[in-house]
Amino acid sequence: MTQGTPAVLVEAFTSVPCQGNGAAVVLLDQPVSDAWMQGLARSFNQSETAFLLPCAGGWALRWFTPSCEVPLCGHATLAALLALDHWQRLEPEALTTFITRSGPLQVGLRQGLAQIHLPCSRLIPTEAPDYLKELLLVYLQSDPLGYWHSDLGYSVALLDAAAPLATLHSPSALLQPPETAGLVLMQAMGAQPDKPTVAGQPADYQLRFFAPGLGIDEDPVTGSAHALVAPIWQQRLNRERVVGWQCSARSGGMICEVAPSGMIRLSGTGVLLWCGSLQRQPDSCPGAAERWLQLGAAG
Repeated sequence: MTQGTPAVLVEAFTSVPCQGNGAAVVLLDQPVSDAWMQGLARSFNQSETAFLLPCAGGWALRWFTPSCEVPLCGHATLAALLALDHWQRLEPEALTTFITRSGPLQVGLRQGLAQIHLPCSRLIPTEAPDYLKELLLVYLQSDPLGYWHSDLGYSVALLDAAAPLATLHSPSALLQPPETAGLVLMQAMGAQPDKPTVAGQPADYQLRFFAPGLGIDEDPVTGSAHALVAPIWQQRLNRERVVGWQCSARSGGMICEVAPSGMIRLSGTGVLLWCGSLQRQPDSCPGAAERWLQLGAAG
């Protein structure tokens, strides 16, 4: 690998600097070791760092939190798309394929919006654990109106629209497995005035996401969580297109709709915060190519 590996930081699902969810994106020209990528992700200390490698038919894409590799990440996928656009590696208005641990994901830039297709994981209705019911009652004055587990590993709780979700102090330190792998707390926006908007469209629902088991106390704006719960809101509102908002301290949102493939298409914007190049060279690792080849990378 030549000196000066390109890297950027993109704040995804926002049009406002220092909002949304930040993701570092690194453009590779050869496979590198997992340890090298994990070390960089730890140093960047973003919710996720994305690594792109050219491969046959598109780009191999992998995501790392500061503590581990994850199988799916929405905001870092959108950040990777915008990074490729910044590096002038995209065809205008054309779809590009990311090869990932969650399968091939189509992405593209359309009418000023970045669009990514994410799989829609199965939601399984279940009973909320007693400790979580007590936590929600104490801190949000709300019993869960619905509760689900998912194939993705996330748990989802539906709250009353009046619950003060936006002001909730992070409950991550109080969570227990399996909720530590990812807990989505969501509610309808209701008839409240001055709703946040995405591309001029008012939000229909809002959520917050906590995943201490992944090393993330709170994720600011979580594309995979919105892809997971969008079908619930499409059904409740009887609409093909819904607008989701994440009311974290670094808020942001996206438009959610079903793509022809059956995946959920998320549309949003992002802000390039900085761009530069890495001076740290990859560790020598003979087995690195095999890990990337599993995603379809040509090495």
